[in-house]
Amino acid sequence: MSLSVRAFRPSDAKAVAEVHRAAASFLVCTPQSVAWEAANAPAAQQFQILVAELDNQLVGAAKTGLVHDSAVPGQAIANPMVHPAHRGHGAGRALLAAAEERLAALGAARIFAWVQEDSRSTVFAERNGYHRSRTSRFLRLDLARTPLPPLPDHLPPGVELRPAADFGADPYPLYLLDAEAACDEPSDVPADTMSYENWLTETWEHPDIDLGLTTVATVDGEPAAFSAVAADGLGRCSSAMTGAKRAFRGRGLAKLAKLRALHEARAAGCTEAFTGNDATNAPMLAINKGFGYEPFGTEWRCVRGLDAPPQRVDAGDMRGPA
Repeated sequence: MSLSVRAFRPSDAKAVAEVHRAAASFLVCTPQSVAWEAANAPAAQQFQILVAELDNQLVGAAKTGLVHDSAVPGQAIANPMVHPAHRGHGAGRALLAAAEERLAALGAARIFAWVQEDSRSTVFAERNGYHRSRTSRFLRLDLARTPLPPLPDHLPPGVELRPAADFGADPYPLYLLDAEAACDEPSDVPADTMSYENWLTETWEHPDIDLGLTTVATVDGEPAAFSAVAADGLGRCSSAMTGAKRAFRGRGLAKLAKLRALHEARAAGCTEAFTGNDATNAPMLAINKGFGYEPFGTEWRCVRGLDAPPQRVDAGDMRGPA
């Protein structure tokens, strides 16, 4: 068999999306979003997709780049994934080696990757020098069969639930809301320097984010909480982010926003909803359990310092988010 790794080309978008869906079915990924990220990533991110070909068939991909929205320097991501039908032929190892070489040349000191909790993937990560840092729980909601809690007949005084699309003329208030909520998300590297311009490109204009389903809870007109929704047009949707401003927390507004988003997603024809939460995020895990989400998968956030040489093996692959 002939195995090679090369840089992504726009014509690869459909095949990369298919690999992504097969390797990480709990995340929404479309050919449009793959092409969009490759073409529109911020320059500071130095983003690049690498692809692995086996006998001229694209069987794997790795999203690589620097963590550009954090004040902590020298952080990078390398998220190899290989189609389950083509594992065991060295594609994961080749992608990871190429990704690490590229990121080291960019000055990265540490590389982060999401690794699915199964015997192949965790062994692959650990023997290639990555150690476990934190855990994320992925949940699935059967929107076709699971009854959702009803939306309240009356909202609290001053509270409105509005689609994000209503803010098309001026989305800046939503950027402020998202940026504050993201700063308090459990993470190894805080997202604390996201600019408005980058947020517009990476979130507001992202082709998978559905601004009609994404819901904002306002209090006296001020955006206070939100639940962002990504959808693939094939009946699947995913919570891209749910959170609230600090001044409005403890009032159930994020829960209201997510409930409205789920009702709208079901009305739009979505039959499956996925979400992911850090294992330490007890409030959101409890909210999702109340909505009827059930456990679907677990991932580990793994990290490797580039001064630690790995023992190269090909026992699986590592998976990262879009």
